[in-house]
Amino acid sequence: MASSSTPLRPTRSFYRRRRLLLVPALLFAFFVFFSTPWSLPPLNLSGISSSLSRANIVSLVKGPPVEEIYGLLHFVTSDDDRMLSHSVNPAAPIDLTVYLGGDQPDWKSHMRRLREEYPLIVFSKSYCPFSMKAKKLLETYNLSPPPKIIEVDLRDDHGDFIKLILTRLTKHSTFPNIILNGQGLGGSDDLHTLRAQGKLKKMFENAGMTVREDMVKEQETQ
Repeated sequence: MASSSTPLRPTRSFYRRRRLLLVPALLFAFFVFFSTPWSLPPLNLSGISSSLSRANIVSLVKGPPVEEIYGLLHFVTSDDDRMLSHSVNPAAPIDLTVYLGGDQPDWKSHMRRLREEYPLIVFSKSYCPFSMKAKKLLETYNLSPPPKIIEVDLRDDHGDFIKLILTRLTKHSTFPNIILNGQGLGGSDDLHTLRAQGKLKKMFENAGMTVREDMVKEQETQ
């Protein structure tokens, strides 16, 4: 009489051995992934070449870094009378936390406030004839929001200290130093040149400002 045979089922010890082998393999793969540099091959999409790595992916998630000029603008336009400490080296890059002055590091909100409330910031000296000339020209545009004037010589952290920071950030070493949406326009002569070229009004409008030159003869092309 032929004996019937039934397939053997894997025992619990068999599954236990497989789990014991699987765990070290997963740990090893995890270690290799996070401890060794890697990158994907360059991608050519519509003529654009790029290489992705963990660092690239992190920077894409966090967004582009905030430029230091926005830190300075945030600092000088704050409502309180905060002043820069002279223990800071103005000739070297300054950490953005210095400019926060205790505020939350929400730079997206801080930059939105700058764009909406202070798109045009003028670093000036109250007694400087070139600063006076630039401010007089800006008055003719009757801008809204109006330019934010920072009289550096009236601040306790002094104009020369801020001047060194501005020179490093904008490559413009004299006053006035005019900043439109984080970009340096230069000084008084540069401002008048832009006016003469018929570019200034459009630049203000592109920055979200309203130009109301009702009392002034228009000198720029529409």
